[in-house]
Amino acid sequence: MSSLCSNHGHCGFCYITVVRIGNNVRMGAASINTASSTPSSPDVDVAIVGAGFAGLYMLHRARQTGFTARVFERGGGVGGTWYWNRYPGARCDVPSLEYSYQFSDELQQEWEWSEKYATQPEILRYAEHVADRFNLRRDISFNTTVTSLQWNGDVWRVATQSSDDTDQHRQGVALTARFVVLATGCLSSANIPRFPDDHLFAGRTYHTGAWPHEGVDFTGQRVAVFGTGSSGIQSIPLIAKQAAHLTVMQRTPAYSIPARNQQLSPEYVADIKANYAEFRRKNSLTRAALGGDTPTGPHGACEVSEDERRAALEARWQKGGLLFLGAFNDALTNPESNRLIADFVRDKIRSTVHDPDTARKLTPDSIIGCKRLCVDTEYYDTFNRPNVSLIDLREQPVERFTAKGIVVQNAAGTSHDESSTSGSSRRVEHEFDSIVFATGFDAMTGAISKIDITGRDGRTLSDAWSAGPVNYLGLSVHGFPNLFTITGPGSPSVLTNMIVSIQHHVEWIADCISWMKVNHSPTIEADADAQDRWVQHVNTVAGMTLYQSCSSWYLGTNVPGKPRVFMPLPGFPAYAQTCADIAHDGYRGFHT
Repeated sequence: MSSLCSNHGHCGFCYITVVRIGNNVRMGAASINTASSTPSSPDVDVAIVGAGFAGLYMLHRARQTGFTARVFERGGGVGGTWYWNRYPGARCDVPSLEYSYQFSDELQQEWEWSEKYATQPEILRYAEHVADRFNLRRDISFNTTVTSLQWNGDVWRVATQSSDDTDQHRQGVALTARFVVLATGCLSSANIPRFPDDHLFAGRTYHTGAWPHEGVDFTGQRVAVFGTGSSGIQSIPLIAKQAAHLTVMQRTPAYSIPARNQQLSPEYVADIKANYAEFRRKNSLTRAALGGDTPTGPHGACEVSEDERRAALEARWQKGGLLFLGAFNDALTNPESNRLIADFVRDKIRSTVHDPDTARKLTPDSIIGCKRLCVDTEYYDTFNRPNVSLIDLREQPVERFTAKGIVVQNAAGTSHDESSTSGSSRRVEHEFDSIVFATGFDAMTGAISKIDITGRDGRTLSDAWSAGPVNYLGLSVHGFPNLFTITGPGSPSVLTNMIVSIQHHVEWIADCISWMKVNHSPTIEADADAQDRWVQHVNTVAGMTLYQSCSSWYLGTNVPGKPRVFMPLPGFPAYAQTCADIAHDGYRGFHT
């Protein structure tokens, strides 16, 4: 998906219902006796929330290390963000041969990716294959939402609610677990904006993060798309090819780099598979844990001549993808170098988009890279189509929704899809049949914040994070023993190849709880001072970069009322080494 069509999740999924029969909670073939549970005898060792790539591997690894585990997944199948994000054009912005598990060489060798950047359906098929190959479904409760987690002295009480309407005995149930792992995903909680009178709109509305599984046919429709981040940039070109007319509602223009997607040649795949271990090792040594075959340039953008700079940037532009910023080693630390790189992309936009005013609106004036860089296929070219128009919401803000569409302010002139004026020439109503919200996610913390989590001494996580998410290593929160977060705030997570970060965290957690078992340690909890020092470290590292120079979902500014805190930590190799050192030192910074 760079963010992120099949049937409604059936695809052979094994739906496991949660049914209370007497004192037993029956989950598929498993049966848990809640009446006899005691703090010293939890129902399961590890409760895992989420069946995306993090939850699947956590389940597999827990089993390998001798722990019982159960996964709770609110969706009807595995895949996490790739289960929900089925919008047109959804695909990963990390090359498929890198965006894949590396814990099993047999899995690496047997799976065949078809394209440089895999589509959502292909990634979902991969997740399903993994679930089947390692027999994971029998320990996953689908259509089940974790509503609350409560620490009861030495176990967690996990309360759930089934949403499977076919279950005639459906009701909330609970079990106990020694450990809880939140594998809820960084991009899984849809951010749906509100507008005045939006309930009046009589047409259809969609969010890219909760796309209908049966797909949507926009043929002959007048469509509006809100949002020009990754999901908008991926979906807009394809919607434009279907719709009678597409209006893009843009709040902030984005920098986007061509993907240069292509079919993978058998020769290239065979070469990677013959050297997969070295390929993975080289990737893990880069700051983003990807692109080891295209290392960052040795110079800053200001240290070379203009001809050399343009040649280096043009080479990266032609190669395509997220590694564009790696042409120079100071792209996100030196403001002047960043400006020179941004000017190159701005020139590309102006040379691609024919209408000068549309090109002006599409051209960002912000730091390049302080928001997630986008990767596209024919995004800017789409605005040359006669059935596509652009509304800059900074110049023409939305006043309100109507039954027929949207009224915007300060409209200059008229266009063919402006059906009527409202009040004065400064207000124009645009009529639509469908509206798509490509408005992203409440990133990193959104899914976690939907769970009522109460830790030691009755403190809630919402209180602990009231001023912003605090965390030790992105893995643990002070006051919440035996609770782990995979790719949580304070870890590299969304600044990296997510599967590499996921695998790193899963293996660290599995090693940690195995160490606790061997050393007879009943609990582990982040120390308050260690957590404070870690939060300061994350802020210090982020402060050395240009990441905090603009409003972005890295800071949570896309969600009204969310505290402004830079959540990910730049730099995977140094982080991974720190985690290893802390474990080697007997889990320094933790109380056990």
